[in-house]
Amino acid sequence: MARYTASHWGIYEISCDSAEGPQIRPLKDDPDPSEIGLHQLDPGLLKSRVRQPSVRKSWLEHGPGAAPHLRGREPFVEVSWDRALDLVAAEMDRVRKTHGNEAIFGGSYGWASAGRFHHAQSQIHRFLNVTGGYVRHTESYSLGAAHVIMPLIAGTMADLMAGHTSWDVMAEHTRLFVTFGGVPRKNSQSSPGLAGKHRVHVGLQEMGRAGTRFVNVGPCRDNLDTGTEVEWMAIPPHTDTALMLGLAWQLHAEGLHDRAFLDRYTVGFDRFAAYLTGETDGVAKTPDWAAAICGIRAERIVALAHEMAGTRTMLNIQWSLQRAHHGEQPFWMMVTLAAMLGQIGLPGGGFGVGYGPANTMGSRHRKLPGPSLDQFHNPVDAYIPCARIADMLLNPGAPFTHSGRHLTYPDIHMIYWAGGNPFHHHQDLNRLIRAWQKPASIVVHEPYWTATARFADVVLPATTAMERNDIGYATQEGYFVAMRKVSEPFEGARNDYTIFSGLAERLSLGERFGEGRDEMEWLRHMWEGCREKWATRDVPLPEFDTFWEEGLVDLEFVARSQTMLSRFREDPEAYPLTTPSGKIEITSDRIESYALPGFSPHPVWREPVEWLGSPRAQRYPLHLLSDQPARKLHSQLDPSVHSVRGKIQGREPVYMNTADAQVRGIVAGDIVEVFNARGRCLAAAVPTDDLLPGVARISTGAWYDGRPEDGLEKHGNPNVLTLDIPASPLSQGCAAQTCLVEISGPVTDLPEVTAFVPPKIVAENAR
Repeated sequence: MARYTASHWGIYEISCDSAEGPQIRPLKDDPDPSEIGLHQLDPGLLKSRVRQPSVRKSWLEHGPGAAPHLRGREPFVEVSWDRALDLVAAEMDRVRKTHGNEAIFGGSYGWASAGRFHHAQSQIHRFLNVTGGYVRHTESYSLGAAHVIMPLIAGTMADLMAGHTSWDVMAEHTRLFVTFGGVPRKNSQSSPGLAGKHRVHVGLQEMGRAGTRFVNVGPCRDNLDTGTEVEWMAIPPHTDTALMLGLAWQLHAEGLHDRAFLDRYTVGFDRFAAYLTGETDGVAKTPDWAAAICGIRAERIVALAHEMAGTRTMLNIQWSLQRAHHGEQPFWMMVTLAAMLGQIGLPGGGFGVGYGPANTMGSRHRKLPGPSLDQFHNPVDAYIPCARIADMLLNPGAPFTHSGRHLTYPDIHMIYWAGGNPFHHHQDLNRLIRAWQKPASIVVHEPYWTATARFADVVLPATTAMERNDIGYATQEGYFVAMRKVSEPFEGARNDYTIFSGLAERLSLGERFGEGRDEMEWLRHMWEGCREKWATRDVPLPEFDTFWEEGLVDLEFVARSQTMLSRFREDPEAYPLTTPSGKIEITSDRIESYALPGFSPHPVWREPVEWLGSPRAQRYPLHLLSDQPARKLHSQLDPSVHSVRGKIQGREPVYMNTADAQVRGIVAGDIVEVFNARGRCLAAAVPTDDLLPGVARISTGAWYDGRPEDGLEKHGNPNVLTLDIPASPLSQGCAAQTCLVEISGPVTDLPEVTAFVPPKIVAENAR
């Protein structure tokens, strides 16, 4: 009987014939498998596992709200499952009765599980909805600004990502590929849910062999590998919009823009053109103007505008560009520039948002709904954009705007978190730690002693994907996977469904939550529901028993090539966009109606609060980028041997330009201090010529390891440095890439890295 499992990093074959236990191998048909997922059974991970239900000592002895300043510092007491569930159920009941369900924040943030039943986000939302609702979050750290701006100008991010022109079409038709932020191979190792066959690197190579020319715009040279020559247009962070405006001015000045396309398929170009030419503000956005901001010679900007207008051109933008102050602007301007070229909807032309952040974009597979667990209805209306957690906790009752709505932050007394790691995703972690002291109680489901677990009051040990049965699926990844359990749960760990079932029973809601089904009954129920939905789309699926026996369903038989927005181009009246006007909105009446301070109704260049052109650069002269790591996804599997091998002296690398290192007396391998007014961390210096001078880069994902006495982060987590402000009052998105720092070193008296060492466990009432 074939055995498989699936993860964010791919589909894996399981061999159980080794004396050392189960072994993981990549799917044999995967042309570019990721190594990360091969380490999911790494014995080194076990040292960081949560063994039994654990309760913070003061909270256990003195009750909810006791000594919140000791979160992250205090020992835990291991208790039985019955006692832990009794404590959590009693606290939920107290908070609901005293403060209402609006006082409970249901946190679950991270990429969707490959398994569609044991998906922590689905499980916690279902449970909290059954108990009367909760305060939720919207959007994501990865795409907070884009999720709000793109539906107003071109379509939802979900639809656009599903509709990306497929790699085979680009290999045949795209002759110029201009990408703002590269197409990082490391990012495309994974996808939300499972990743099928890895297609991004292969797709780029096929384009290169077919004669596509590549231009990589941004501060990093090493994030586009095509197997062919790539032109690197090295510009400082946050100057992409200015460069695009310079290109647009040149197209407009020479009449190279496609006026017929703009008239039929867009709205508001003339108002934008008045800004572009300087009619409205007295500043023409010429190539000379753009050159002064982005550092690219005006002659090269002029030439690139000619090249883009003269051949089939695909523009691409990375998600990182909107994770910034004014992060909506580069996405809006990139769509505007593509509209001016008039190639949207043509094979190989138009734009992508973007190729590279995940394996999914460029897939030939249809967007079809997978098996799902009903989460029921949340009767609580209150919500926050996900990147505003600290604001919510620090400012209960304060007003904020989001997507044109005027809202107030709820008053949170309990956080219930299952799935994800806010001490990885969030910015300005020292600020988050202060905010984290506000609730009376924090309950966390976690397999590992991450910082999120250490800063909780009650930690309930959860299983990993290797320790349960599930159905693996992700839209457009091309497979269903029967994820058979590979190993038994570690010590006292339980899956989220079992944990929530126990709580629901204690709250007299067991039948409503579980509907009388065990794990395998749920898998069968969800599969049959999916089969019925797919049958209405003329896509046959086998019965559950056949699927479970065979292990894989290959969906190549429904794959097809596609060109993004081709139907819209063919007939915009019959196939309108989902924007307010049904067209591409270069100027947005909807946004103008919001009357948001400092936000224009069309794309503009605005200086961010921190960048290399700002006065703050006199004190902190390096722009820090915090990108996706190559050896893990976010912070997942950071203790694995594969991740640890990428560290230097146990710390994450900080890449910096060779000249920047030399002027500071720093050489390769030095442990240095990276700092600004928000925090400081230690990292290992890696000088390189692949970064623009004035730019540094630390990948995210190092488990937070702050020293309590002075706040020094010892492990290389850049989010002690990043800025926790909204991208704008429109989206309230994450602005992590807006960050100036200084670097000093070498540091010789090095503290021990303790990120993977569990907290102290003591007996109850121990002194």
